[in-house]
Amino acid sequence: MDNLRCNRLTCRRALVDKAVVTTCSHIFCVECANELFNASRLCPACETSLTEPDDVVVCSLHPSNDYKTSVLSGLNPAIILEICSRALSFWQYQVHQEHSFQQALYRNVNEKNAQMEKRLENVIREANGEISLLTNKLSDLERDLEGERRKAATLQDSLKESEKEYHKLKVGNASSHMLNTSTDSSLLPDPIR
Repeated sequence: MDNLRCNRLTCRRALVDKAVVTTCSHIFCVECANELFNASRLCPACETSLTEPDDVVVCSLHPSNDYKTSVLSGLNPAIILEICSRALSFWQYQVHQEHSFQQALYRNVNEKNAQMEKRLENVIREANGEISLLTNKLSDLERDLEGERRKAATLQDSLKESEKEYHKLKVGNASSHMLNTSTDSSLLPDPIR
């Protein structure tokens, strides 16, 4: 972990130049600290009371070489080691918190992913059911259409046969009528002259 992050959950920005550090091992960006610590002297992350003057301090995350040279100069080595130990504990706590936060995010993403997979499976199942239903309807309609085509073909064949019979009857009837007419005219008396 190269950079610490603001411990305000709604911010979480990487801290680059300056930050506000608390004695309860939390760190915030300057903007969030100005907003949060003006309202009360409680740590926004753990609600620890921060009433002492050095409980909340602004620190430079990239101090100058001169600052590094002078900040611990003149202190007893035991105090220097205690300061280093606390600083390392702070860093270790922040790394652990970041790891826990990332694990929580990972679990949350996995849970959402599992829910989305279930929804997707349901959508696919419903779509496949709908496709199956529509395929069955299409098969039924194609079967019905084929039956109607056969009926139409049968009716056309019957119509052709009926037309042929009608034509034969018509021709036969016309011939018979002509015969009757010629026979009838021979029976008529000769016209008067």
